[in-house]
Amino acid sequence: MPEARSTGNVIPLRSEEPTDRPVPPPAAVAAPPSAWEQKLAGGLAFVRRRITGDYEIDDFGYDKDLTEHVLLPPLRPLYDKWFRVETRGLDNVPDAGGALIVANHSGTVPVDALMTTLALHDHHPAKRNLRLLAADLVFQLPVVAPVARKSGNTLACNADAERLLSTDELVGVFPEGFKGIGKPFSERYKLQRFGRGGFVSAALRTGKPIIPVSIVGAEEIYPILGNSKTLARLLGLPYVPITPLFPLLGPLGAIPLPSKWIIEFGEPIETAHLGGSAAAEDPMLVFNLTDQVRETIQSTLYTLLMQRRSVFF
Repeated sequence: MPEARSTGNVIPLRSEEPTDRPVPPPAAVAAPPSAWEQKLAGGLAFVRRRITGDYEIDDFGYDKDLTEHVLLPPLRPLYDKWFRVETRGLDNVPDAGGALIVANHSGTVPVDALMTTLALHDHHPAKRNLRLLAADLVFQLPVVAPVARKSGNTLACNADAERLLSTDELVGVFPEGFKGIGKPFSERYKLQRFGRGGFVSAALRTGKPIIPVSIVGAEEIYPILGNSKTLARLLGLPYVPITPLFPLLGPLGAIPLPSKWIIEFGEPIETAHLGGSAAAEDPMLVFNLTDQVRETIQSTLYTLLMQRRSVFF
């Protein structure tokens, strides 16, 4: 018989591939950017916004972008490392809506206002911006004036205060003024007169709450032992302080002492139920409410001083 032939194609068997072939490594996962890379990216983004004009300035001259990226960062080492500020009662400050922050004033220069601003911006849950009411002198100084405007400060007058409160801003006022920050060390933590109660009138007209704030620690950064009144008159300043280190040590005397700070935000004093504009025209009501705020701050100061272990710890 003839031999049978296969009509299909013959496929040769392949030997099994070796199983020990190296497996290619998985694609590399990009590492998260470092802190310095994030800062660099943020800095470049800030420069781009300044060049292109992609930022806002309100009617008072407040530049939020400049404040958050240029003006506040240099204050944080002072807040965290030098003064070691401890904040209390931040939950008494509303997350939204207007309120009037009223605090005692001390420290020779208004460092307490800057630390209070940073406390609310960095440590309040809603990261609130504090719009400070500043003295006329602040806006007469050549370098300080434009910086004050850009950081959100405005004149300490009822019109500006009421306008800011009406737009739900957080407004800060230090009613003692220069009498508070320029008082001698022997009168530390003794509140000076609160003026005519203009801040109370602004709160009454707008129906916004008043939040008393007590600050301990600022009195010790530049203890005032004396005041060069003659030099103050020549320079047009309310006072020229003489401290243990200034002017004895020259520029080194301008370094503040590292006192331990406590900033306590008290319970709000509501004004919405008191009658609005009619209440603001009642001098007795304004006086009584002003006195209530002052006494609340003074009482809290004494309590904090008793709780404080030492000036520097």
